[in-house]
Amino acid sequence: MALLGIACLADGCGPPAGDARRETPAGSFDAPPMSTGAAGAALEAPARPPLDVPDAAPLVVFLGDSIGAGLHLAEHQAFPAVLQARLAAEGRPFRLVSSCESGRTTAGGVTALDWVLRAEPDLVVLELGGNDGLRGIPLEEVERNLRETIERARAGGAQVLLLGVRLPPNYGEYGERFDALYPHLARVYGLAFVPFFMEGVGGVPDKNLEDGLHPTAEGQALIAEKVLPALREALAGAATR
Repeated sequence: MALLGIACLADGCGPPAGDARRETPAGSFDAPPMSTGAAGAALEAPARPPLDVPDAAPLVVFLGDSIGAGLHLAEHQAFPAVLQARLAAEGRPFRLVSSCESGRTTAGGVTALDWVLRAEPDLVVLELGGNDGLRGIPLEEVERNLRETIERARAGGAQVLLLGVRLPPNYGEYGERFDALYPHLARVYGLAFVPFFMEGVGGVPDKNLEDGLHPTAEGQALIAEKVLPALREALAGAATR
């Protein structure tokens, strides 16, 4: 049996060198200024007891941005860790690697893939695109990056769970085309899929921190509930492959 909470890939917990060079977007999910009170609240969150996860449990990598990283919160409050605890309580434990980084775009996800796939995951949960959309990155580039990530993850032996991203209504035609990209890719590749993983949280003031972008602990828990059924399905698929 192995005690495992949130692991980091490679030597240490930093991103691969190529990833860091590409992760400097403005007007994104990157870390904004926060009040001292908000930062203090995260530090004061009670610790979660370590989970006892069998070595043979499936390995799940969450490849995402600051939403998956639980920016400004304790590690165990981020939705990947909430999901791990929830499924462990159901008797369905999985080993968790969180490869989520503030400001990461779909291009950054491609750059991180070699690093991610070293762990030989059974499942990759793909939570990327929000920063691309907010920056207005051409949709052809976003689609190309997502396709490459999906295809390389599957070629490496992993199942993929795709988390759908949607933009605010004021993004007009670009936003509509962006929103439609995720269900399209899920159909093309036959993926386990969550149509809008931040439903009920994105744009809801009391479910987000002062910056209006990053979920509170309650918001993260709601995201976990939204993702949970699809994660169960994807893990069942990974177990039978």
